[in-house]
Parts: sequence; C-alpha cells; structure tokens
Amino acid sequence: MRRTDQRRAAVWTLYQSDLLGRPLEEAFPRDTHAFTRALAELVHDRQPELDELISRHATGWSLERIAPLERSIMRVGLAELLYPDELPGEHSIPPAGAIDEAVETAKLFCGADAPAFVNGVLGAVLRERQSEHA
Repeated sequence: MRRTDQRRAAVWTLYQSDLLGRPLEEAFPRDTHAFTRALAELVHDRQPELDELISRHATGWSLERIAPLERSIMRVGLAELLYPDELPGEHSIPPAGAIDEAVETAKLFCGADAPAFVNGVLGAVLRERQSEHA
C-alpha cells in the first residue's frame, strides 16, 4: 500500500472517530497498516496542540465550524509536518510534501474551497515554525 493511501486511511479513521464519537481504537479496520495506525495515534496523542494551531491559523473560523473531514486532513498534515521523526519508516516526508499530500486529499474528498483552506492553514504553520528556527 502506498504511503498516500496509508495517510488517507489515517484521515478516514480519525474522521470516523471524530464524527461518531468512537474511541480511535474502535475506528481502525482489522487489517490496518502499521504506518496508518502510527500516524492516526500520533494525531490523537497530539490533537490538543494540533487543534490549537489550526484554530490560531484558520483566520475567521472556529475549530467547530471547520468540516470534520477537513479537520482530520489538517491534523494528519500537521502531525507529519511537525513530528516526522515519531513515525515509522526510513525516510520522513519533507514539510512541503506533507502539505501537498493534505491538499491533494482535500481536492479528492472535500469541497472546492477546501484545498486552498488546508494549504493556507498548513502553510501558515510551516512559515511560523521556520521563522521560530531562523
């Protein structure tokens, strides 16, 4: 299974858990790939921090007003952007790649405005982190 598909599986698992209010562990399909599970668990463990970043950079939008699927996509993108070393695999995705993956997922599964919104929020977080480390 390609990493892109594994990321999307993590998004769908998180989305189902969020939307249905089910524990994350119950939302995983039986044959979940290790990377998918690790990514979803990383998002779950870091969700308060990820949500704070989304809220801060989603100008004019409260977290509750953002569609659940878009929230899940942004959470996954931010987790890979901020914590690549906490995921299994020999090579982590570069920050721009994490944003691109999130935008492509939004293009595929969300409304017409979602890709630009996802790109804007994740891009703002990346710029903020880069300026902090400059």
